[in-house]
Amino acid sequence: MTTHGSVKQKSDGERIGTIENSYSNDHTENPPVMSTKLGSNNANPDLGKVVEPPSTGSIHDNSNNAKPSGFSKSALGMLNWMPKRCQYDAENPPVFTLPMNMLMGLAGTFTVANLYYPQPILNILAEEFHVSFERASSIATLSQAGYAVGLLLLCPLGDKVRRRPFVLSLIWITATLWLGLCLTSRFEAFITISFLCGVGTVTPQLMLPLVGDLAPPHKRASSLSIVVSGLALGMLIARVLSGILANFTSWRNIYWFSFGAQYLILILLFFTLPDYPAKDPGLPYLNLLWDIVSMVVKEPLLLQTCLIGYLLSAAFTSFWTTLTFLLASPPYLYSSLEIGFFAFIGIAVITLGPLWSRLITDRFMPLFSVVLGLSFEIIGIIVGTFIGTWTVAGPIVQAIMMDTGANFAHTANRTNVYNHLSPKKRNRVNTAYMVFSFAGQLTGTAVGNRLYAQGGWIWSGSCNIAFIGFAIVLCFLRGPRETGWIGWRGGWNVRRDEVVEADKVNPSQQNVVDETNPRILEDGPRSPETKS
Repeated sequence: MTTHGSVKQKSDGERIGTIENSYSNDHTENPPVMSTKLGSNNANPDLGKVVEPPSTGSIHDNSNNAKPSGFSKSALGMLNWMPKRCQYDAENPPVFTLPMNMLMGLAGTFTVANLYYPQPILNILAEEFHVSFERASSIATLSQAGYAVGLLLLCPLGDKVRRRPFVLSLIWITATLWLGLCLTSRFEAFITISFLCGVGTVTPQLMLPLVGDLAPPHKRASSLSIVVSGLALGMLIARVLSGILANFTSWRNIYWFSFGAQYLILILLFFTLPDYPAKDPGLPYLNLLWDIVSMVVKEPLLLQTCLIGYLLSAAFTSFWTTLTFLLASPPYLYSSLEIGFFAFIGIAVITLGPLWSRLITDRFMPLFSVVLGLSFEIIGIIVGTFIGTWTVAGPIVQAIMMDTGANFAHTANRTNVYNHLSPKKRNRVNTAYMVFSFAGQLTGTAVGNRLYAQGGWIWSGSCNIAFIGFAIVLCFLRGPRETGWIGWRGGWNVRRDEVVEADKVNPSQQNVVDETNPRILEDGPRSPETKS
């Protein structure tokens, strides 16, 4: 039996909101007593009020007796301390504001950029460390490998621990390790630290589920898009700044810039990021990992979105990898700096992403936005593939449409699973999606390079058409309201009736709590179309 958190009417001028309780007594012997009070109207109804976290203490500390004791002597102790305005108050949960949303996007920008700084300067790093270009390329490879390890092993913990101290600790550890990259003169130390920094560069993937928890359902897609656009900006800034600074100054300056940017983000988040309850603190870590596999094979929607994300990432990475070969060859013969400026095309994505999500994804079924994004991509690929060998307009059009389409589709995919799957499992859901996306990147790099070497630009482009075409087929195999594996039950209407079931419940009806059963809501509200 499940119970919903109550809604309490506040005095005139105060905000009204709801908090869903999402703590299951399956994973704890003494489940906490439910509180049925309300916060602001910006609080997401899906957010589970699991445990009232302490004002200070460790990431795992859920004792309500803990009292703030000031800064600890240790660095991690300092990160566990928080300003009073950031402490969680069950009676007045923190308001999710646009500035906080944008700060999360900015944090994503300067953390994900860590993965891309070395890519344009691998030749310079090879000269600096007196190694072959092949060995130097292992810097980028190991950074990505570390990121994959962090995705799989660290991101699921976002469902188990309090996210404020977890996020701050990861940023601090990564930024401190980054100092070694600024100073070391040994190649072995450089690649080892690059791997470890890659592991810690997963904080944006912790923030995306957090935004999914906190954003109001009718603004979830546009809020997610701000963070996703921040990630795109990170890739843009990393490639462009790295190429420019390495061209005109020492390559180490880009690493010093990143070191300062990470500590700046750490300070800003330390004083502004609110504390939130852990959603499933009683679940053992290995069960968290197993649950990811279990959900992929049991949830049709998750498998569909993961496969689409895999194909999207494969086509995207294949294009950007082989584009360098095309532009460096006749008839273009562009320099590495000129090729790097192609990254500015990402500005179109950053500008249009949140606007598209607000106007389209928040108003229609997410699958509709996925199909539109894929349509953008396949048109761009066709144009770029067949005219790109004789005019630069082809790659430019393809880059704009692929970047735009990928941003729309990835945001809509995340919105889809966050709306319809268990709120308390969003970090695990995001981990599954990102693992598939990362596998797609590896596939796109390998297949794109092989086909370009064998048949040139048209061969690799034709493969990208196949990737996106198959993704469109997957969209039409399972309709936007289908609850099974294949079909269109629920109709063809793509306009969203309600985002969550709670949206159409009268506030007086929400004020119902079953005090006789200690079991608290596990899966949160679901949209009408997902109910069986």
